[in-house]
Amino acid sequence: MKKVLVLSDSHGDVEAMVRAVERERPDLVLHLGDLCRDFDELRRRLPMTQAMQNVCGNCDGFTEVPDQRVLLVEGRRILMMHGHRYEVKLGYARAMWAAREAQAEILLCGHTHVPLCRDLSGLWLLNPGSCRGGRGTCGVMELAAGEAPRCRVAEI
Repeated sequence: MKKVLVLSDSHGDVEAMVRAVERERPDLVLHLGDLCRDFDELRRRLPMTQAMQNVCGNCDGFTEVPDQRVLLVEGRRILMMHGHRYEVKLGYARAMWAAREAQAEILLCGHTHVPLCRDLSGLWLLNPGSCRGGRGTCGVMELAAGEAPRCRVAEI
């Protein structure tokens, strides 16, 4: 089983991300953008005991970091994105379409700062919200081959 910590919209609050990693002790850390430099700082500050990946968001300016990635974790295809290019603040339909097109079973996106974890007809959607501030949130997924994903949103 792999434990995946999903962070997004840190907007300079690296301390909140460090707290979430220390508390959850994940196997994999995914950052969904806003800001890539926060992800880079998190990577510098943590002992490399877990894998880490990120995508860029709308506040990241010019970067070579892609705005989406497809990962395979415990046999599950995951599409990770920030969500701004799919206008998720207006709804998740376009992002869900992209996930289905990528044959993903799990869609991870941020941008709205509103946490959500839901199984939508066989497509898991996780928006961890924003990890910034005193009431920041993160997403946690537990993935095991042959088992349904377990998903939750946690306060940091």
